[in-house]
Amino acid sequence: MAENAPSGADAAPLRGATARRMVLGAQLRRLRESARISRSDAAYAVRASDSKLSRLELGRVAFKERDVADLLTMYGVNDPAERDVFLDMVKHANQPGWWRRYSDVMPNWFQDFVGLEESASLIQGFELQFVPGLLQIEEYAIAVATRGRPEYVPEDVRKRIALRMERQKILGGVRPPSLWVVLDESVLHRPIGGRRVHRAQLEHLLEMAERPNVTVQVVPNQLSGYAAEHPFTILRFAEPELPHVVYVEHMSGALYLDGLAEIEVYSRAMDRLMVDAETPDRSRALLTKLLSQL
Repeated sequence: MAENAPSGADAAPLRGATARRMVLGAQLRRLRESARISRSDAAYAVRASDSKLSRLELGRVAFKERDVADLLTMYGVNDPAERDVFLDMVKHANQPGWWRRYSDVMPNWFQDFVGLEESASLIQGFELQFVPGLLQIEEYAIAVATRGRPEYVPEDVRKRIALRMERQKILGGVRPPSLWVVLDESVLHRPIGGRRVHRAQLEHLLEMAERPNVTVQVVPNQLSGYAAEHPFTILRFAEPELPHVVYVEHMSGALYLDGLAEIEVYSRAMDRLMVDAETPDRSRALLTKLLSQL
């Protein structure tokens, strides 16, 4: 078997279809580069454009078994057992994610995030305004989604909230990712949904912070705004083939950053935030104290 080929044992533990697709794309790119074949020539062989082959190698589009078989032939991968490993990965990589049933209320740019989130081994996030979605209780999420008018919840909003609650299941799965969240202290004092919901949300946040795979830190008000100007999420993957990804959401969409320089900027910001913030123990004590005052 070629050095770059994925083994069945290596492929099985991948967390989701998104990770499998990205790994398969990376393996195909390495095979092409080892064979010294240009991306344009490879694209021509599978009746695709240069840009489409680039998206395939980045794992951003679904694979066709015929295309992968043609590429393997072009790259000199002729051993039947080796080819079967790749073609089996195609079948697994093309499986629709569980979130597809929510596609009618999800913007396209967010579908990519849910797939990446499910595949990550470590999720790091900084929040300035709200409790992160993975740690929200349903009533808090409704208050945020309805802009403080929970007495009227349209059906599409209910479905988006259901998606958020479904996403949270990754934190309690068989192989849950680690979640490391840094919150601006103002998040804890913002009474989203009123006093009762506010208290329930803080209780849930404290409960989640006790889990071994969840870490919560709070940046005190006097250090707020120095290390980062906006919320962001860093998704890190255990698989060496997968680049880390920074996700930055804005009002009309989102940015996915995976360049080394971009990852470095946000990683340094996250490191600074973790230093500026209270320790996990002191952050839990801060939550407990705040709850005693509500």
